[in-house]
Amino acid sequence: MPVIKYPRIRDPLFYEWDRKAQKCGLRHTIYAVNGDQYTGEWLDNLKHGKGTQIWKNTGAIYSGDWKFGKRDGYGSYSIPDPVTKEYKRVYTGWWENDRRGGRGMFFYPNGECYEGEWSNGLRSGWGKMQYKDGSVYEGQWLVDQPHGQGVLQLPNGNRYEGGWKDGKKHGPGKFFYLDKGQQLEGIWVADIPKCGVLVDFGRDSAPAPPQYPLPEIELHNPAGVLAEARAMFDDSHN
Repeated sequence: MPVIKYPRIRDPLFYEWDRKAQKCGLRHTIYAVNGDQYTGEWLDNLKHGKGTQIWKNTGAIYSGDWKFGKRDGYGSYSIPDPVTKEYKRVYTGWWENDRRGGRGMFFYPNGECYEGEWSNGLRSGWGKMQYKDGSVYEGQWLVDQPHGQGVLQLPNGNRYEGGWKDGKKHGPGKFFYLDKGQQLEGIWVADIPKCGVLVDFGRDSAPAPPQYPLPEIELHNPAGVLAEARAMFDDSHN
């Protein structure tokens, strides 16, 4: 009985070409259609592991960890100076799902700097912000604004310690006027002190004390008045 041989069924050539084009493991520089380039590790055709990405349009560079095609882990992001063309570091720290997430340091174009916690690309958690005018805020953040408890140190040495809400002093707090040797303890609402007790605090050694000392309050108990104001504030916000 004759034996009939059929031709071996083979996959189309483009299947083989596609298999060879799949990127996995450490690869040399890969160029995208738009001119971006990536050098580093891959997994299932996605950037995964350690790698460096350069964006053609902006010249920005990210070097660090990747996870399934997105920046995730620890890495550094830098951009070239438009005048000197030298690279300036913008952010160094942790990333989550292609956004700043975790702890990291961010350098602003105007010279300001933030070091602390991030969430979804925004300052959230505990962090320290150094402003251009010399002020320093350290405390809690929420959605890119001071929110919770924190301390603001002003360039002249004066400082505020207390509550914050949406970037403004809010709630019980203390303001130390070290230049005048006085202290205000009270309740703030949207950056404005609504009530409180102002007392002399190291007035004799202050660089610019007021001409006359504050009179002593005899008819009321300052601590009691302040405690009552705090209670009223807490009740109105519960």
